[in-house]
Amino acid sequence: MAASIASNAPFIVGLILILLLIAFATEIRPPEVTAIATVGILLVLGILSTDDLLAAMSNPAPLTIAAMFIISASLVRTGTLEVFAKRITEMAKQRPLVATAALLVTIAAMSAFTNNTPLVMMMIPIGITLAKQLGESSSKMLMPISFAAILGGTCTLIGTSTNILVDGVARKSGLAAFSIFEIAPAGIIIAIVGVGYIALTRRFLPDRESVASLALDSSSKRYSISVFIGATSPYIGRKLSDVNSLKSGERRLVDLIRKDESRRTNLYDNIIEQGDIIVLHSNESDIMTIREQGRLSLKKNATNDEVVPVSSHQSVLAEILLLPGANIIGQRLDTLDLLHRYGVYPIALHRRGVNLMERYEQTALAIGDTLLFEGAKADLQRLVDGENLMNMTEPKTRGFRTQKAPIAIAVIFGVVIAAAFDIMPIAGLAVMGMAAVLATRCIEPDEAFAAVDWRIIGLIVAMLAIGTALEKAGLVEIMVSAATPTLAGFPPIVALAAIYLLSLTLTELVTNNAVAVVVTPIAISLAVSLGADPRPFVIAVMFAASASFLTPIGYQTNTLVYGAGGYRFLDFARYGLPLTIIVAITSIIIIPLIWPL
Repeated sequence: MAASIASNAPFIVGLILILLLIAFATEIRPPEVTAIATVGILLVLGILSTDDLLAAMSNPAPLTIAAMFIISASLVRTGTLEVFAKRITEMAKQRPLVATAALLVTIAAMSAFTNNTPLVMMMIPIGITLAKQLGESSSKMLMPISFAAILGGTCTLIGTSTNILVDGVARKSGLAAFSIFEIAPAGIIIAIVGVGYIALTRRFLPDRESVASLALDSSSKRYSISVFIGATSPYIGRKLSDVNSLKSGERRLVDLIRKDESRRTNLYDNIIEQGDIIVLHSNESDIMTIREQGRLSLKKNATNDEVVPVSSHQSVLAEILLLPGANIIGQRLDTLDLLHRYGVYPIALHRRGVNLMERYEQTALAIGDTLLFEGAKADLQRLVDGENLMNMTEPKTRGFRTQKAPIAIAVIFGVVIAAAFDIMPIAGLAVMGMAAVLATRCIEPDEAFAAVDWRIIGLIVAMLAIGTALEKAGLVEIMVSAATPTLAGFPPIVALAAIYLLSLTLTELVTNNAVAVVVTPIAISLAVSLGADPRPFVIAVMFAASASFLTPIGYQTNTLVYGAGGYRFLDFARYGLPLTIIVAITSIIIIPLIWPL
């Protein structure tokens, strides 16, 4: 490191940290890309060394989190979670209100032991089904599902990656490792209070339209019909936009295919040529009229065959959610050629509370986007399976390895029990559990490693390295030294509340894992400087970094339901603010009672 950089390291690292947080909040680039780029800058400046980066990679947190992703995926693959989903769906038909309460409570309980992202993925279609049984919009159900999963994840060390990461950073700072159920007494109380609030106030959530509401009701039958342009058609040489018969009534012009090539971009500007195939969508009665007449209204007269319907098939509307790891993330619809690959037609895109009907094909797709597709059921299923998407219209159907379910259940219970008795560190137990589900073929290797969100792993490793840079530059000590004189005159609970509020504020603006790495060392140093026990301060960071109820970007499950429920950005703040206050007050009161300051 150059002498000039070394002497100004606190200022340089502080500026980089501020820019990093701004980049996170504005989402200039995906957070993992921003964090990795920041590590590259710190390496170039000499503030970080290669050994520092390797030390960050040796932290047990990333390995533990990756292993838990795979164990959670085995529960999905063996149908363990599907059994619960089916029971909830069946209960919804008879007792929807009871089913709703059971859904929220069970989601909170299950998220204490499984990764909450795949759990929420599976529960989104169930929530939509329940909403229909209750005669509600899905917006009254999906946000509560995400919030319940967040609250349940704070009940155990393995309930969320944030808890595991905070534990890893705390151990690096010299604290004793947290046991799997150490935070459970406070976490369970907070979860009960939070889920109780959700159950009582869910009806106050706004009715929002999903992307499907832009088109015809998804329950109505829609058809695609392919029309061949013959040699004597009077419409050859005319613009599609000038042929009103193609757009009359319920008919909708969707595509023009010329020499096996879709010309959907700027569709209405195309000039009709001999041999073109025009694709229309219409309702059942219109198609039946076409069939009965034996012609379309485009014919010059009743004896010519200039325009001939060559095929038709029933199509349905489906809302498709882009999951983490979807193959089409970052790509544009106009470059994917989904029509020829799968035979489906994208109609609209929902993002950040806005339904896009125009120019959506030129928009780069992102996690949490909801797309409205029209096509045959079989084609839609091929799209979902081929691109790792979720059809929110109906739960994903595929063969489960149900005979392996007892093994997957035994593995997760084995990890939990062994961790409870402190047989070995949680990282080792998680790896053993991962090995067990792979060796017994509860899940195949390609499925297992596809289930790991490597973007989160990359973000965590990068943030651990950035945390090292903060310590090496002395920035943590400078921040603590500035805060200590002010807080020293108050009871320690004030400092605890300050750490909680700092973590809470940052987690709503940036990613919760980034907050865990940045704030945990500050919390520990501040507690030591005040002569207080650092452990309750670290627990406050755990709870606050997961208590993301104000924005759809602070927590991944919120991002997933954001598009699926048709929410607007401020819907989270309006509904989540009282919950945030209730959870914060409960946490600040409960933590010192269980872990004295």
